[in-house]
Amino acid sequence: MPRVLLAVLGLILLAGCSPGPVRVAVPSPGPEVATACGPLMEALPAKVLDGERRDTEPVSPFTAAYGDPPIEVTCGVSAPAGMAQAQSQCFEVNGVGWFAKEAENGIVFTTIGRAVYLEVAVPSEYAPEANALTDVSDAVHRFNKLVFPCT
Repeated sequence: MPRVLLAVLGLILLAGCSPGPVRVAVPSPGPEVATACGPLMEALPAKVLDGERRDTEPVSPFTAAYGDPPIEVTCGVSAPAGMAQAQSQCFEVNGVGWFAKEAENGIVFTTIGRAVYLEVAVPSEYAPEANALTDVSDAVHRFNKLVFPCT
């Protein structure tokens, strides 16, 4: 009997340590962008920077999260303030152009020169934050059509 009690207590403790769903703002893209985001989001990896994929709240096909603190990925967002398309400074990671903007607790990266905007918000605890882009760039390269190159 004591072994069963210890096993139950162990499960309760493990369940209490699991991070819950991540609250992520859900964009409202038009039909064409929403259609393009589907395969892209499905192609995202199971892990980003060794962080497991987590549930998001509300549940949406446009959002994903990884690790704790969460790295948030959102497809179908608007262009961020300060990004002026081809004139904005960008840098490439595995053939994908990114625009970077400092946020309150990290950096928000947005694809640049692609058919749809994909945003990756990386907390400063993961510095250098751009390393997270390596894990998602393959999906972006395959499922987010290049419109103009990063310059």
